[in-house]
Amino acid sequence: MTIRSNRDHGQHYRPRMQCLKKMEALVVEMQDSKSGVKGTEQKLNVTSIPHVVTGQDILAWIANKMKMDAQEAQALGTMLVAYGYIYPLQDHKKLIVKPDGSFYRFQTPYFWPVQQWQVEDIDYAIYLAKRNIRKKGSLEVYEQARYNNFHKWLNPKWDFIVMQAKEQYRANKERQKADRVVFDCQERAYWIVQRPPPRAHSAMDCLDRLVDPINSEPQTYDHFRRTTIYLQQSIMRPKVKSTVSLGALVKYMTTYKNHDPFLAPCTPSNPWLTDDDTYWELNMPSVDVPTKMRVERWSFSLYELLNDPRGRKDFKVFLKKEFSGENLAFWEAAEDMKWGSAASMADQAQAIFKLFLAPGAPRWINIDGRTMGLTVKGLEHPHRYVLDAAQTHVFLLMKKDTFFRYLKSPVYKDMQKKALTPQPHNFSDAQLEQNARNRKPGLDPIIIWQRAEEERKAAEAASRPVDISQIKNKLDRK
Repeated sequence: MTIRSNRDHGQHYRPRMQCLKKMEALVVEMQDSKSGVKGTEQKLNVTSIPHVVTGQDILAWIANKMKMDAQEAQALGTMLVAYGYIYPLQDHKKLIVKPDGSFYRFQTPYFWPVQQWQVEDIDYAIYLAKRNIRKKGSLEVYEQARYNNFHKWLNPKWDFIVMQAKEQYRANKERQKADRVVFDCQERAYWIVQRPPPRAHSAMDCLDRLVDPINSEPQTYDHFRRTTIYLQQSIMRPKVKSTVSLGALVKYMTTYKNHDPFLAPCTPSNPWLTDDDTYWELNMPSVDVPTKMRVERWSFSLYELLNDPRGRKDFKVFLKKEFSGENLAFWEAAEDMKWGSAASMADQAQAIFKLFLAPGAPRWINIDGRTMGLTVKGLEHPHRYVLDAAQTHVFLLMKKDTFFRYLKSPVYKDMQKKALTPQPHNFSDAQLEQNARNRKPGLDPIIIWQRAEEERKAAEAASRPVDISQIKNKLDRK
C-alpha cells in the first residue's frame, strides 16, 4: 500500500481501461451523425454554441440503445458525465444528467480519461491563473483558496505560471467567440472532473475522497502519533512470497478436498436428497463411535480436534493419562467465559484465576511471567477477553507438544481402528419415495441443548475434586 503524503496533491489515477474503453465506444456511437443523439445550435449568453444536446434526449437514446429502463439510463448517463465524456453547459458543478431540457455537450477526445494525462499541480495553477486574468479576480470561493495556496507553495515557479497563463489567454482571444466559449467550457469541465469542488465526489479519484484535496491535514502531535503507529504496523506485518502463499493454499485444498461436501459426496447418503438421516446420526456431537473421516479430520490441526466435541472428549482422555488435563481445562474455561453472561464475567474471571493461575492453585498451569503480568493487570477490570493471552499461550503449548503425542498415542490409534466406514446407499426411486413418506421430524433444538447441558454438568461433576468427609458421613448414615 502506498502512503500518501500530506503535500502530495496530485490525483492518483487508477487505470480502469476496460470500463473506460466501453464508455468511449458508447460516446462515439452517441455522436454518430445518423444514429446518434441529435444535436442543435443553442444560444447561451448571446453566443451560439453548436452541437448542443439535452438531458432528456441523452437518456432517451441510452434507454433505446441499451434496452434499459429510465432509472438505469440515468445512472449510465450520470456515469458518462462523472467521467468527463459529457459536460453540462449551465450547472457545471453538478456532474449529473437531468431528465429535462438542460443543455449538454460532448467533451473533445483530447480531454477523455483514456488519454491518461498526468494531472499536475502546475497545469491546474496555470488554468486558475488564466481564469483569474479573464475574470479579473472574481474566481469561485474554493478556486480563490486554491489559487492562494498555489501561489504560496509554487512561489519559485510563479513567474513561469503567470507567463504561461498570459500566453494561453492571448492565444485564446485570437479565436472566434463561439470557439473561445466552447474551449473554455471544455477546459472548465475537465478541471471540474479532475479537481472537483469541496464536498463533491470525483469518479477519477481512486481514494474516493469527499474533502478538499488542497487542504492538508494539520500537523499536530496526534497526526504524527497515528502516522508512526501505522508505519510500525506496516513494518511488522509479515510479508510472504506469492509462491509460498500459493503452495500453502494448494496444500490446504489437498488436505480438505475429501472433507468438502461440495467436492466429495456425503456417505452413506445426503439426507436432504434421500430423506435418510443416517448421516446426521453418525455425526452427532456425542456419538460413541465416530466415522473414519471424522477421526481423520482430528489429525489436521489442534483447532479441528478441539472444535469437534467428540474429538475434544477423546483428547481429554489422553490428557488424563498424561496427568496434564489442566491445560485443556483452562482453555475450556476461558472459552466458556467468552460466551458467558456479562453479569457473571467478573466472578468467572476470579474463579478461573484462583483455580488455574494463582500461586498454589489446585490446577496450576505453567505460563511465562510476561503473559502472567498481562493477565493479572487485565483482571483489575475483567472483560470477556481478559484471558486471551494466557489462553493463546496454553493453546500453543498443546499444539507444539501434547497434540503430536496424542496422534502417536494408543488412544488415537485405537479410535482409528474402531472408527466406522459407512457404505454408500444406493436407493432406487421407489425407496426414495418410501423414505419421503416415512420422513420423521428431527430433534427439537431445545432438546439437543438440554442434552448438551446435562452432559456438561455430568462432566463437571466427574472432574470436581471428591470430598472424602462427605462420603464417610453418607456411609455412616447407612
